[in-house]
Amino acid sequence: MPELTFRDATAADILTMLTLSHAGDARGPDTPPLDPAMATDPRTLAAFAAIEADPAHRLIVAERNGEVVGTLQISFLPGLPAFGMRRGVLENVHIRSDQRGSGLGTVMVQWAIDRCREAGCGVVQLTSNKIRMDAHRFYRKLGFEQSHEGFKLKL
Repeated sequence: MPELTFRDATAADILTMLTLSHAGDARGPDTPPLDPAMATDPRTLAAFAAIEADPAHRLIVAERNGEVVGTLQISFLPGLPAFGMRRGVLENVHIRSDQRGSGLGTVMVQWAIDRCREAGCGVVQLTSNKIRMDAHRFYRKLGFEQSHEGFKLKL
């Protein structure tokens, strides 16, 4: 398996994380270009600071040979069902496009699952855009089940 190291992201990683996320945009060629100014926008910096300050959330970067090749966010959510079972939620999971298919995504998601287990979570959940069929196959291969339909309401 490829060797990856994981660390909590710093503000210096914001543009790289946004770039990885943008490259995975499900709109493909219809995706508008990434505005690099987003990385220093006060709203982005405030969101980063809020995530960084809250122990229930982690922004992670995965590095290989000193380069960031992946990113994800882990959130730990308490809940009342199942006797108060905690849920681990994975968001914004992305591997650099030239690294896909190399096993890095598997290593990264397994690492995140292990962090959820260590945090006492009884389940790990995530959403994936309906048109990202390769991602769906990837998650099923890792043991995730498509058990629910997701809904979003943009405000």
